[in-house]
Amino acid sequence: METLNAFGDIGNIVQLAVAPVFLLTGIAAFLGVLSNRLGRITDRARVLERRRANISGDRYTLIEKELTSLWRRISMINKAIRLCTSSALLVCLVVVMLFVGGLSPFDLSVLVAVFFITAMIALIIGLIYFLREVTKATRSSQIGMEIAVDDIHLEKKD
Repeated sequence: METLNAFGDIGNIVQLAVAPVFLLTGIAAFLGVLSNRLGRITDRARVLERRRANISGDRYTLIEKELTSLWRRISMINKAIRLCTSSALLVCLVVVMLFVGGLSPFDLSVLVAVFFITAMIALIIGLIYFLREVTKATRSSQIGMEIAVDDIHLEKKD
């Protein structure tokens, strides 16, 4: 009879752990978005770094402005990735603590709550950094457009 009770307890714990696992899936998807943005920003910065060596004058100034903007955006995305990864790790610890607390005599409910709240705060701050990066990208798109228009004019001359 004791075995049935243990299986019932595990079933309850699994039910409790389902919500954090769904949250973990969402965070993982968001980390994919952040990683893709970071890759695209980094690729753009590399292209501009190569072009900068052969350019002077107004185009050089435009490229410098865009590079400065890109490096700020890279910094923001890196912070967002660190925070969201920390959030995911904390959610994993919450799931582990749910099982340990449910299968042992220890009351880990306060610790579970603290870790979950900390995970949510890290996720919120990571989302704020993402929002700041998107805002920065939108504001600085004008600089990128000026360089792109210049590139089109140069191609037509050649």
